[in-house]
Amino acid sequence: MRIAMWSGPRNLSTAMMYSFAARGDCAVWDEPFYAAYLKKTGLPHPMADEIIAAHESDPAKVAAACSGPIPAGKPHFYLKLMPHQMLDGMPMDWANDCVHVHLIRHPARVIASYGAKRDDPTIGDIGYTQQLDLYHELGGVVIDSHDVRENPAAIMQALCAAIDLPFTPAMLTWPAGGLSEDGIWARHWYGAVHKSTGFAGAEGSLPVLTKPHQALCDAAMPAYQALRELAIKP
Repeated sequence: MRIAMWSGPRNLSTAMMYSFAARGDCAVWDEPFYAAYLKKTGLPHPMADEIIAAHESDPAKVAAACSGPIPAGKPHFYLKLMPHQMLDGMPMDWANDCVHVHLIRHPARVIASYGAKRDDPTIGDIGYTQQLDLYHELGGVVIDSHDVRENPAAIMQALCAAIDLPFTPAMLTWPAGGLSEDGIWARHWYGAVHKSTGFAGAEGSLPVLTKPHQALCDAAMPAYQALRELAIKP
């Protein structure tokens, strides 16, 4: 099985990748199209030059690897993907062989977290509208990170049932320190998850945003709410 897990940034996506890696029967790939996205857009992301130098930046080659042999001969392949990195003209035929899952999080939480790592985020940076478009194009299952953090065992069991993958409790814990499959960008973005050994606990109140960040949140909310209505429950 090939699992395409679509998520915007700062959205439990790395912990989710660690969860699937902890199964033992699932190879994982961390944002395979990130270098190609940066090379084509020239956006000033943290570590952009290092990312392009260290990772494959030809989207055709990345796409071929997504549909090629699964690393280490494992039966399942988990692709951690971001909707906004799939620029117009990038190949998407590889997606035909995938089961699609859309991981979402309330925009206020995403924007507060993302804004602490990168200045002046835009609606294009956080991926909500692109994710809704991809859902309409590809279909799939929707899960909300809020629900995962509130009840990891129940939601992960429900997710596995929805994609016809046997659940294992091994998905609920992992060793601290990160994965060898982490992208080179991990040292900038993954500090908290590298200290984790499982999904973080339930979230508290929504953060108070600055005026520009609140405007961005308001712009993202319709897409989030449309996907939230589709989110699976245990």
